[in-house]
Formats: sequence, structure tokens, C-alpha cells
Amino acid sequence: MTDDLDTPLGVEPRPEPKKRWLPPLMPAAAGLVGALVLAFVGAVVVVDNPLGGEPLAIAAIATAEARTVEPTGPQPVPAAPAPGETTGEDGRTINIIDGMSGNARSVRVAVPQGEERASGLDPRMVERGPHGPLPRIAPDGRKPHEAYARAFRLAAADQAAMPRIAILVGGLGISQRTTAEALAKLPGAVSFAFAPYGADLERLAARARSDGHEVFLQVPMEPFDFPENDPGPQTLLTTLTSDRNIERLHWSMGRFQGYAGIVNYMGAKFTATENALLPVLREAHRRGLMVVDDGSSARSLVSQLAATLQQPVVRGDILLDRVPTPADVDAQLARLEERARETGFALGIGSALPVTIDRLARWARTLENRGIILVPVTAGVARRPQSG
Repeated sequence: MTDDLDTPLGVEPRPEPKKRWLPPLMPAAAGLVGALVLAFVGAVVVVDNPLGGEPLAIAAIATAEARTVEPTGPQPVPAAPAPGETTGEDGRTINIIDGMSGNARSVRVAVPQGEERASGLDPRMVERGPHGPLPRIAPDGRKPHEAYARAFRLAAADQAAMPRIAILVGGLGISQRTTAEALAKLPGAVSFAFAPYGADLERLAARARSDGHEVFLQVPMEPFDFPENDPGPQTLLTTLTSDRNIERLHWSMGRFQGYAGIVNYMGAKFTATENALLPVLREAHRRGLMVVDDGSSARSLVSQLAATLQQPVVRGDILLDRVPTPADVDAQLARLEERARETGFALGIGSALPVTIDRLARWARTLENRGIILVPVTAGVARRPQSG
């Protein structure tokens, strides 16, 4: 207490400041939070987590009859595996990675009996590539153009001397409707070429093989008026290095499996440029594939260069639907018959157009009655010199 006489006139005395009181638990809580933060940082630095804590959902896929867990280790290579998937003798093995620890384990899933056999694919002739499974020569030397060639038998001994015609229909797989129409109407001796841009190509190619058709892969190549006339993504170009073109070739090759060879899709400029074409043919030959030149370009070097590699090759003689009308397709088929009678073998090239499919189906029904045999494309390799 102060005396009023000691207080200056007109000045109010200042109240003493109140002392603030902190609960005794606050410093302890702050220390605990700090300890947790330090523990988390230490765990991130010390713990070896190759996925960096990335979330990963793990689903159990094994069936009740064949659910076994095996130690992590090398697995056999399947015919057409998905990433992280392998195939064993009695099932398919899927590698599962733990998102927290980074450890891997293998879960075997039963494969329906006969599934791989029904696909018609030989797993020995498949290897993994960056863009999907790639064809290769089997360890025993068997080649895809031999394994996936369609076998045919002559009904009588006198048919051995009869002229033969092969038909290759390209552009399949892009339109589901025309592909289904070709599968339904055309005989098995007609060979099919699938473009790499279609959906569900693996299933469609397997269906074609099961119906008896030889299957080929169309590889998009640069035409003279590129890019005004563009075959599509991953086109092989004369301006790219050979490594880049091989990478693009592998992209097309990985779209499906089971083909006997490759055929150019467009490509008048590319097939006329030796330094661009030769590495592509060499890579196809190294993988056991034959090559088909569709015959659309008179300047193509495909047959000439393939012969230097001793690679099986055949060149198209007649383009059946350059003018896609029934009358013109019929006229080209008549020319194809004349060519077969002159040389013993002729190859006709057509597109997956409704008019082409319809006229081919009608024409093929009476062909043998006119003394000509319809054969698969691979049969033309033995009937014609490789110099084309």
C-alpha cells in the first residue's frame, strides 16, 4: 500500500502485472511431440524401403485348389507374361512386392488345364522385351516361321502339279466387325495380317490360328508422302537411327504373338532405303521370322536384301482391292489366276474391306474346280526363288 501523499497528482498508480501460470504438462507434451518427429525422421533415414513407402494394394489371386507360397527366386519365362508374372509346369506364378518392406514373395495360381496348349503358342519361342513379349528362335533351332506355318495336304497325287494361289488379307484387328466377318467367311487357307493398332489382338490372332489361318504382323513403314500420309504411331522412318527403328519394331512385335513373319504396312520410301531397311530385316531374320513384301512399290528392296540374308521371303503379285468395288476385285482375282497358271504360284494381297472379304469368299468356293489350289502364304517360299 502506498500513501496518497506519495502519489503525484493526476497520476493513477499502475496495477502490478498478473503472473501467468503454465500447466505443468505442457512442456512434457512438447517434448513428446519433438521425440516423435525425431523418431519418424530417423526411421525414414535408417529403414531400407526401396519403394519409399509408396502404397501398394495386395490381392490374393490363388485358387483354393492350388494356393501355395514359394520362396523368392528365379522363375521360368512364360509365353506371354504380364509384368511380374511367370509360368511353371503346374501353374502361373505371380510375384507380389510388400510396399513397406520391399520384400517379394511368389504366389502360384492354377492355370486351367489345356489353356496354354489351346493358345497354340510355343513358350520356347518367346522372350520378354521392353514393350511386351518378342518372338525368338527356340533353343533347339525351331523358328516361328516354321512353327506357325499352316500345314496343308493335297487330296490327290495329281494335285502336286496344280498351280497354287496364296491370299494375304491385311488390316485385321482394327475393326472388330470386319475382323469377325473375315473369320466367319474366309477359309483357313487364307492368311491374315494384323495391324499393331487394334484392341484385343492376342485373342483375335489366337482365334485366327485356331481356325487354321496363318498369321502375320503388319509393321508400319514410312511412305514417300509422310507425314501427309501417316501409317500411325511407331512408324519406322528413314530419318531415325537403326536403334530407334528396332525399338519401334519391337513395339509392334510385342502387340501379339504367334505370327510367322512380318509384312510392310505402306512403306514405299522405307522399303526403298537400304540403310534403313536392312537392319530391320536382319532383326526379323535373327528372330526366325519370314518377310512378306506386299508388292505395292516397284522400288522395294525387300526381296533383294532378304535374299542376301538367306531369309525366307515372298512378294505379292496382285493388289486385289486398289479400287474397292466388286467388279474390280473380281477382275484382279482373274488376273491372279492367270499369273498362277503362268508361274505355278501367285500371291494376292487384299485389305480387310467388306467388299474384299465378300468377293474372296465367293471366289474361293469354286477355285479348286478351276484347277487351282488355295495355299497359305508360307507355301509360296518353297514354290518361288527367294530373289522374288
